[in-house]
Amino acid sequence: MPDVRLASSQGRWILLTTVLGSSMAMLDSTVVNVALPRIGEDLDASLAALQWTVNAYMVTLAGLILLGGSLGDRYGRRKIFVLGVVWFATASLLCGLAPNATVLVAARALQGIGGALLTPGSLALIQASFHSDDRAKAVGLWSGFGGVGAAVGPFLGGWLVDGPGWRWVFLLNVPLALVCAPIAVRHVPESSDGGGHGRFDVLGATLGALALALVTYALIEAPGGSISVTVTAVAGVAAAVAFVYVEKHRPDPMMPLDIFSSRQFSAVNLVTLCVYAAFSGFFFLTALQLQVVAGYSALQAGTALLPTTALMLLFSARSGALADRIGPRIPLTLGPLLCAVAMLLMLRVGKDANYLTDVLPALLVMGTGMVTLVAPLTATVLASVDTARAGLASGINNAAARAAGLIAVAALPLLTGMGPEAYRSADAFETSFRRAMPICAAVLVAGAILAFTLVRRPPPDCRHPECRTHGCVTAPPLERGPTSSGRLTKFSKFSK
Repeated sequence: MPDVRLASSQGRWILLTTVLGSSMAMLDSTVVNVALPRIGEDLDASLAALQWTVNAYMVTLAGLILLGGSLGDRYGRRKIFVLGVVWFATASLLCGLAPNATVLVAARALQGIGGALLTPGSLALIQASFHSDDRAKAVGLWSGFGGVGAAVGPFLGGWLVDGPGWRWVFLLNVPLALVCAPIAVRHVPESSDGGGHGRFDVLGATLGALALALVTYALIEAPGGSISVTVTAVAGVAAAVAFVYVEKHRPDPMMPLDIFSSRQFSAVNLVTLCVYAAFSGFFFLTALQLQVVAGYSALQAGTALLPTTALMLLFSARSGALADRIGPRIPLTLGPLLCAVAMLLMLRVGKDANYLTDVLPALLVMGTGMVTLVAPLTATVLASVDTARAGLASGINNAAARAAGLIAVAALPLLTGMGPEAYRSADAFETSFRRAMPICAAVLVAGAILAFTLVRRPPPDCRHPECRTHGCVTAPPLERGPTSSGRLTKFSKFSK
């Protein structure tokens, strides 16, 4: 049984290394958008290359995050966590040294693999190491510090881009890893699931990632209208169908389809797809709009985005407590509607936009909407399945959010008529931005309608989230649930 106490020196070292590891991935998810205009200028990259700079990371992360959690359960959580940290830092170094956009995109895909290994591993180490009396407090501190990292990310990214340059957005991960990995090896106890056996669903993970990559490629390259786009799109759909077939017929699927027999679980994942598609599209385009059209520096743009994550960091725990009292239906309906209003308010942001009167009101409404819905969404996911499958349900929900985000970043420029050089022209980009915000708002309204129609109050004895504080805008928090025997559940399933 885990017996490390939080007040001990080993407990503090464990908390430090897990916060550092998760912060690497969380920082990267929030700072890259701010750096995109400078990356494009320096590498002479097209808009499609900038989309891939975001999406190459998301493809591998979303496709492999379920598998990454299971590798830690089987082979050792500390071992896989350290591997993820080293992998992530090495890929970050390649990103920072990339001589052209092609190398940068390839390195970002490698970075996503590292993220899939370390992201579930950081929370797993806390839950596997700390004494049961200290675990909740340790998780609370871990999620709180992680939220601070997410909030600081855009500001830090903007400062780096305007100062030493955009490459340091990635190179910063190297010294963090040089601190994190040795601490983990020296101070974090190894743990694993001794009952885990059976084969990993490598085929399912590969098909899932391949389907996302092919569909994303087809959407990004669609304006060219070549035959390769059509072939890629068909291949992507075929890979998705094959993924479903494999998951249905394997004895040990990565994503057992019977979990969707819960109507509540299916409904809340549909809401997740809507809201996180809109969020990802919003933050991708807004970071560009503030710099390309409004004339903000990277630092100003990064600082401008702070209110959304700051509000989530300050009030997400209270929002979760409110949802416990009134049920998730109202928060999951009202939250997307508030975010839709915020996106329509962003239509006021144009050339020489005033921050206090044009930008800040929209971001405050956006942050309020995100506070309203994120914590209840996570709680509803966990409550919609058996406690023993809470970790699996959370992993699927997290992957769904990231998949929705990468599809949105790929599709919005296509839907709004952005050309390959749109981000170099203030007038062209502003025209497309004004088309994109109503689309994102409409997707959020669809999510609100789904929530109001399908989401119901969970039973009172269901499992509640341990991560009460949350500041990441790209995906809901990962959770892991204890089984009746006291062992931690896996993020993916093995045969028995």
